Amino acid sequence: MWAEAWALSYLQIRTLGYCCQLVGGVLVEQCPARSEVGTRLLTLSSQLSHCRTVLRLFDDMAMFIYTKQYGLGAEEEDFFVRGVSVLGNLADQLYYPCEHIAWAADAKILRADSARWWTLSTAFWGLSLLLGIARSLWMVLKLRQRLRDPAVAFTSRLPRSKRRALEAQVQSEVLTLLSNLADLANAVHWLPPGVLWAGRFPPWLVGLLGTVSSLLSVYQAVRAGDWTEATAP
Repeated sequence: MWAEAWALSYLQIRTLGYCCQLVGGVLVEQCPARSEVGTRLLTLSSQLSHCRTVLRLFDDMAMFIYTKQYGLGAEEEDFFVRGVSVLGNLADQLYYPCEHIAWAADAKILRADSARWWTLSTAFWGLSLLLGIARSLWMVLKLRQRLRDPAVAFTSRLPRSKRRALEAQVQSEVLTLLSNLADLANAVHWLPPGVLWAGRFPPWLVGLLGTVSSLLSVYQAVRAGDWTEATAP
């Protein structure tokens, strides 16, 4: 329960930060008369982003415990889901220390090239998002095939609670897919110039994509309890 509340608080910080970047970017670019307000909002967004970076300094152990518990995904029946999940966990596990080193280099705690470590951490994040997108696409296809299968198409053959559970899972995977796509667009933007559209997004577009991703994540977090209750037998 505490972990869920903490995760929701983190998402609220993320959402507020990206909203400030969205509004601030629009004001700076489109409303010169309010550019000072926009600049302040962009500064606030930057500070909230820094806050999230500091909070992630304490995520390594939780990620390690999750990765260890999942292991090679022996409980997963689908081989593809197992493979991308294991690789995704590995990418997430490597992301954190890279970001920590980059943060410490910026703070002059370590003598290191922070730009290189930021790039590496962003690359691991992007890889994790790509794997998550592949997993969600696969799950949506498999679940929809199951729902449309003539053998289970009728309520008499598939209990209503089970059907609702499958439909809720499809919705969840679609929302996760959209959220990951928005984050992936930003992840590429933060890579070194020359990589696809890296560095080409204006602040308001970064804020828009981040806001969309954050709101989808908040919605899923809030609805998780409702879905669990609705799909209970």
